[in-house]
Amino acid sequence: MIANSKIRVLVVDDTVLYRKIVSDVLAELPDVEVVGAAHNGKAALTKIKILKPDLMTLDIEMPEMNGLQVLEHLRRQKADMGVIMLSTLTQEGGAMTMKALELGAFDFIPKPQSGTMADNRAAIKKALAPMVRAFARSRTIRGILGRSTRPVAKTTAKVTRPAVAKKSGVYAGKSSIVAIGISTGGPNALARMLPMLPPDLGVPILIVQHMPPVFTQSLARSLNAKCGIKVKEAENGEPVLPSTAYIAPGGKQMKLVAGADGKRRVIKITDDPPENSCKPSADYLFRSVADHYIGRATGVIMTGMGSDGSAGLKLMKKNGAFIIAQDASTCVVYGMPKEPTEAGIVDVVAPLDRIAEEIVKTVK
Repeated sequence: MIANSKIRVLVVDDTVLYRKIVSDVLAELPDVEVVGAAHNGKAALTKIKILKPDLMTLDIEMPEMNGLQVLEHLRRQKADMGVIMLSTLTQEGGAMTMKALELGAFDFIPKPQSGTMADNRAAIKKALAPMVRAFARSRTIRGILGRSTRPVAKTTAKVTRPAVAKKSGVYAGKSSIVAIGISTGGPNALARMLPMLPPDLGVPILIVQHMPPVFTQSLARSLNAKCGIKVKEAENGEPVLPSTAYIAPGGKQMKLVAGADGKRRVIKITDDPPENSCKPSADYLFRSVADHYIGRATGVIMTGMGSDGSAGLKLMKKNGAFIIAQDASTCVVYGMPKEPTEAGIVDVVAPLDRIAEEIVKTVK
């Protein structure tokens, strides 16, 4: 893509109302041009050939040809085009969304389920605008690197160990817990990384993936089917167990607190306010890990837009944690790992397919 050129977007939805809302929202964004609209998947594929969009907003549930079938076709054709899904807040919609992300969708936004047209428009704009900006930045960076907008299956990038400038704490040399913060591109990244962890990892993993309610449960189920360790959506009051990954429920905050016996650590799910516009928030989780696992924690920050997690990682580092960041070349969006890496608190910068190996080194 040529620098400063507009992102050409095709809007695909079987509902006239949503085609209008999404088109109007996109039309207000600078550097975006809505090049057309389609009422189902078949019509979309025809328009893609003619209009050659850079990005498509795609309804997941449509007659004749649904969003998943469109993505499967694009994958077979190796199309160099981004896709943002519009998904329904249902269990079926959540499962379909996880499949869409596996098929290469850039990200998704949930369709509002109630409210006036003005309310729905505002909700879609709030979610869609930063996502389109993140896609544009990602596409520009990948253009400079000479790569597709789709993450490659394998990478030749190397693990680097920066000269860490801020060694405030004392790392004990063996972690008892792993805490992960991740956002845009996260479901795919986790689906590649977590299965690389051994079933006998021996420590719990707590994960904040930026997602709304319902979708985190679908993500946990999808990952559990792929992994040697157990993966589940976290529940309030449950103790953290070894070789189990707990995903923070969408729309809630997750932290660790001391158990009644004073020895075990248990999960506390709260309705505390968003942090960094995120709920769940990585910073919220990381602070509690810093408090309860001094000198024996591993913090991992991966692909995602924004800077959620950076402040929490600084506190974890101050309390002796080992910090791992995903490298820029394998991030769908190099946002969340960027600030802690540049702040000099990261011990290891690793490509996606080497993160599991680096985690294992800290716990074994």
